[in-house]
This record gives sequence, structure tokens and C-alpha cells, in this order.
Amino acid sequence: MTRRWTRRARVVRAGGRRTAPDGAVAPAGTFAGGHDDPPPELLTEAAAAFGLLASSARLHIVWVLAQGESDVSGLAERVGGALPAVSQHLTKLKLAGLVGSRREGRRVVYFVADPDVVTVVRLMVTQLASRAEASTAPARRFRGTGA
Repeated sequence: MTRRWTRRARVVRAGGRRTAPDGAVAPAGTFAGGHDDPPPELLTEAAAAFGLLASSARLHIVWVLAQGESDVSGLAERVGGALPAVSQHLTKLKLAGLVGSRREGRRVVYFVADPDVVTVVRLMVTQLASRAEASTAPARRFRGTGA
């Protein structure tokens, strides 16, 4: 028997998935209580992640790391920042779980720990680039429209 989801269905978290008491999986976009609104704790966590990425320097660091692992000196060179500043940004990103690191001999190599963050960053940057491109493109005139 298939469980039909209603707004009144009680949703229980089990193994990271939203499920009804009978084990049916919640449809995408529903949260505890069957509502479309995420819980306040989730919104707070998302705001904190966006807050970290509100710095153009940290955003650039994530962008660079999305293209491959790097040590702090390579990142500083690529993003054009001072070594101590880049190191501090990396520490904040690492504490938030967005960036990870591992030791290779004497150097520390950084990488993106959360690929979903890369997806969001790429989406935002490509959308903004598309808008900028569209706003600088010359207006097209169509025959017979008077435009």
C-alpha cells in the first residue's frame, strides 16, 4: 500500500531521510510537519553558510578549490591575497565544514569538503555572468516589429 502524503502527515527523520510513521519517504520540498517551510534551525545553518560565502575572498577560495586541491601559498597567489589573510579565510571555511585539509609532508593541501556548496557557488556565479552579458549585449532589432 502506498502512503499518500498530506500536510497533516507526521514526518520522522530516519537515516537522514524524511519518512512517515509507516516508512514512506517524504516528497522533495517537504519538511517536518509536512510543510514546505524548512525548520528554523536549518535556515540558521544555511544563513551561516551563506554568511561565510559573503566574503568575496572566501568565495574566490572556494571557486579555486572547486577546480582542484591547493596549498595555502598556491591559493594566495591565485586569489591575490596575503598569505596570513588566506590562511585565516581557510580556517573559517574549514571550521564550517566547507573546506577540508590533509597533510602531505610539510605542506597542508586544502580541498572542497562539501560538493553541494560548489554547486551553489557555480550556479550563482554563472547566473550573474549571464545577467551581466545580457545587459551589455546590444539591443536586437526585429524586422517588421518597429523595434
